[in-house]
Amino acid sequence: MSDTSSPSSGASTVDPKLLEILVCPVTKTSLEFDRDKAELISKKAGLAFPIRNGIPIMLVDEARVLED
Repeated sequence: MSDTSSPSSGASTVDPKLLEILVCPVTKTSLEFDRDKAELISKKAGLAFPIRNGIPIMLVDEARVLED
């Protein structure tokens, strides 16, 4: 059984074109891709959205709150 929450779970296979058009669902601002943590970072909202199996999970309930 594979662990779908690990950073190496396919984040590098996210379509670069998709990453260009995605925005934060809270602030509608651009996101930064953190390949090591497999997350899309919204600095303005202070949230990190996970990428699982190459699919960005853009739900606020699934986002991690960024530490200061």
